[in-house]
Amino acid sequence: MDGISNATLPPHLPCTVVVPCYNEATRFRAEAFEQFLASPESNNIQLLFVNDGSRDNTLAVLQSFRERYPARTSVFDQQPNRGKAEAVRNGMLQVIAAGQSQVTGFWDADLATPLAQISDFLALLDTKPGLDMVFGARVRLLGRAIHRQPLRHYLGRCFATVVSILLKMPIYDTQCGAKLFRVTPDLQQVLTEPFHSRWIFDVEILARYISLYRGDHARLAKEIYEYSLPEWTDVAGSKVQGGDFVRAFGELATIYRRHLAK
Repeated sequence: MDGISNATLPPHLPCTVVVPCYNEATRFRAEAFEQFLASPESNNIQLLFVNDGSRDNTLAVLQSFRERYPARTSVFDQQPNRGKAEAVRNGMLQVIAAGQSQVTGFWDADLATPLAQISDFLALLDTKPGLDMVFGARVRLLGRAIHRQPLRHYLGRCFATVVSILLKMPIYDTQCGAKLFRVTPDLQQVLTEPFHSRWIFDVEILARYISLYRGDHARLAKEIYEYSLPEWTDVAGSKVQGGDFVRAFGELATIYRRHLAK
């Protein structure tokens, strides 16, 4: 795994992963979460499910799952629906306030990125103290099983190129829903205020760091590791639609004005 031998790894840093959920009752993959919690590699990992004002019985499904795994899972009911960005932000702030985890972040509930990859992300943070963030990157390389709809892929590449130019960093994939962060005072400050973007809050997080670092893009770039995912699969029922790519550029302009145009 990126040059790191699992045989030499120390125990993972305590970590709580936020899983934002909106209308996931019919596609909640309980068995996959159960298998993950049963694996030895997940011993130091907790899951915080955030119900984002779902209109179906997602909350009941999540509460039932928590009752079966009370030591490893918790549920936060965000009412009313405020969007994935705020579900993630509020969930991560709860983790930081609890003070029991050295790492937090978020993972899409559809498990397009398999849960097993959390251990690989943590291994990087375990062994590279200069890193504060590990982001999943969907790169189609030989030996990788990256299955993405062609249109979404090409639209995503166009968007990522614009973001890379705007942030002045060679970041490949800002929108993959698999990211972990070391818990630091800087992270808490970045998450203090509600996000202005609903769909591209990942970009807003980076822009807030750049603003916090007084425009030091190079400093931020050194703290991020983009991990080329071995597996990622588009899952049916995604909340992101074609029109959202258009909205994303509008949100990008807002992010630039608020955090980067200084």
